[in-house]
Amino acid sequence: MNSFASPQIFTALPFSRTDTGKLPADDLYSRIFDAILEQRIHAASRFTEDSLAQMFSARRSDIRGVLTQLSHQQIIILRTNHRPRVAAPDVEQTRQTLHARRLTEITLVRLACQRPRPQDLKRLHALIDSERQCTARGPAIRLSGEFHLQLAEMAGNAPLAHFLGTLVPLTSLAIAQFDAQAGGDCAWQEHTEIVDAVARGDATAAEMLMTRHLDHLDEKLLNAGSVVSQNRVAG
Repeated sequence: MNSFASPQIFTALPFSRTDTGKLPADDLYSRIFDAILEQRIHAASRFTEDSLAQMFSARRSDIRGVLTQLSHQQIIILRTNHRPRVAAPDVEQTRQTLHARRLTEITLVRLACQRPRPQDLKRLHALIDSERQCTARGPAIRLSGEFHLQLAEMAGNAPLAHFLGTLVPLTSLAIAQFDAQAGGDCAWQEHTEIVDAVARGDATAAEMLMTRHLDHLDEKLLNAGSVVSQNRVAG
């Protein structure tokens, strides 16, 4: 595996427990990130490495590793002699992140059209199916982000895929904090259209569909973020 395509960046889907009863590192990351996106751990939460270790039946050293990873992704803020806390991105930070995603993903989706391998398309369709099923129960924020990361891997440009891996988690956090429904409003249908265009090798259509998809996310998320920011100031 290329060194840019680190499993710690791209792994977002949950994995099953091992027989030891302890969570594998990737699984632990997914479960803690899920708890953050589902607001079970939020910006006002008071937690420690010890409390998370008890909550997730994990070793404190493993918890520390996940918190460090989330800190690198700007999801968790770590400061010496302070409790860890969940970040609270503002509208401008989110706007810049979305702009960087747009520039990156337009290039990646065009590259993906040059090499639509059946096994990659199969994985994307399976992910979309999981996203569809999850959306029937509620927002599928993390799964939606995983779709974009999987598509990026398919494109075959490791540096760009790595860069996107630093942007998607922060976008997911903003969706969870501003408006969870912005990440669960039939995004799987738009994802299906994008994959169909990639499968045809139609770069023009794929770019148009990705642009439209990101336009929808921008509009929902930034509008919701403006309301949340105003409420924070008023409060």
